Amino acid sequence: MTTMSITTTPTRGGATNRKTSRAARGRWTGWAFLAPFAIVFALVFVAPLVYAIILSLFRTQMIGGTAFVGLDNYVQAFTDGAFWQGALRVSMFLLIQVPIMLCLSMLVALAIDSGRLYGKSFFRLSIFLPYAVPAVVAALMWGFMYGERFGLVGNLEDLLGVNLPDLLSPDLILASIGNVVTWEFMGYNMLIFYAALRVVPTSLYEAAAIDGASQGRVIWSIKLPAIRGSIVIAAIFSIIGSFQLFNEPSIMQSMAPNAITTSFTPNLYAYTLAFAGQQQNYSATVAIIMGVITMIVAYVVQLRGMRKDA
Repeated sequence: MTTMSITTTPTRGGATNRKTSRAARGRWTGWAFLAPFAIVFALVFVAPLVYAIILSLFRTQMIGGTAFVGLDNYVQAFTDGAFWQGALRVSMFLLIQVPIMLCLSMLVALAIDSGRLYGKSFFRLSIFLPYAVPAVVAALMWGFMYGERFGLVGNLEDLLGVNLPDLLSPDLILASIGNVVTWEFMGYNMLIFYAALRVVPTSLYEAAAIDGASQGRVIWSIKLPAIRGSIVIAAIFSIIGSFQLFNEPSIMQSMAPNAITTSFTPNLYAYTLAFAGQQQNYSATVAIIMGVITMIVAYVVQLRGMRKDA
């Protein structure tokens, strides 16, 4: 009697179904990992942005209450002299302060990376340390040092018997704030540049040494091109920070009330409109316009900086 063994082979359709089921589970697994970030992103970024856009389309009036006005708030903003004066002020701040800060940060990073600086760990930490100081504390500290009656400038005037420039005057207040911001963020940018310099291949330096290249030539032809991406990133962060200038003028406003007005910067203007003037709708409009301007400028800088022929 012959025993026959019957083997069951899976059908092509069954294999396809299992593959489809595994692929579906894989897709749901990916969404499950992405869900926490997506929820937080929607709550802290998308929802406030949508709410601000909705606010900017309405206007609250003493008679009639809140009414839909369409783009009237935007038309008002484009003809608002106080808003554009603040925007021009931060633009001038950006054009002067940001290049100075980035150049100083780059010089420090190059000096530390050169290997010819003694105690480079100490210098790296001491220059980065101001970034750990909260902006409010930094503004208060420098504001008191600038004061003629209660600060370092006043003490030096009494000690030396001279009249020093009033650093809290309307003519010098923007430069004084620029000094505070540079002191705060120079170490942060220095760390970005230094980290990028540390990953430049040493073979490039060896080839330059064989060719007899000077240190200046190495910096110009090897180091700066190699870290161009980091320079662009630092520039974009600095541009965004300049357009968002708020903490320093807000804190120093009580020390220099004649120099820092409520519309000194667009962010300070939007804050004053919302919390002092009870004009939340117009404040949202100002914030959205500045957000769009910041986005456009940052995008142009990114495109220009990442061009291969730049």
